[in-house]
Amino acid sequence: MKEQTIKNIIDSYLKKWVDNELNSTPSDVELEMADPNQDKDEEWRTWLPIDSKVTDFEIEEIENRIGNKFPSDYKNFLRHKHFYELQISEASFCEHPVNIWRASLSEMIFNGYPREFLIDKGYIPFINWSDWGLLCFDTNRNQDDKNYPIVLWDHETAEEFQDQYQDFYDLIIKLDEEERKNIN
Repeated sequence: MKEQTIKNIIDSYLKKWVDNELNSTPSDVELEMADPNQDKDEEWRTWLPIDSKVTDFEIEEIENRIGNKFPSDYKNFLRHKHFYELQISEASFCEHPVNIWRASLSEMIFNGYPREFLIDKGYIPFINWSDWGLLCFDTNRNQDDKNYPIVLWDHETAEEFQDQYQDFYDLIIKLDEEERKNIN
């Protein structure tokens, strides 16, 4: 039930990106995700979301590098769709292109901000929040089931973390509710 709800919400926002023609980037696009009908001379490249090719082995590989397991709902998210951009309300998810998704996520986790502020303290960043912060899994809590709470980190107050969501499922549900409220 939870897994399908997450998939449905993600699919609806990816569809909006495509329907509103927001699915383009000034950089190269993975061949599997490139719009086959696009003029090759256009500077911006159009991408299309595709079914994820992420394997359990690839997820385990990045978890081992981080030193923590991801929540099962987040793993299901990673195994659902590939995309270049996904924004719901104030949350801009880490890009998730086929073939290079691990590099994108690793860049956010290990090179986005100094390690000593986040990953070294048990906070795994995975979403940019507005233009001033990051949403992170707080691996210091809920170690048994890996269903970590999600905290907001503001780069201007690096020592402070604010509880935002109970877990990944709560995040997706509440972001969707907030976005719908802002549209109406």
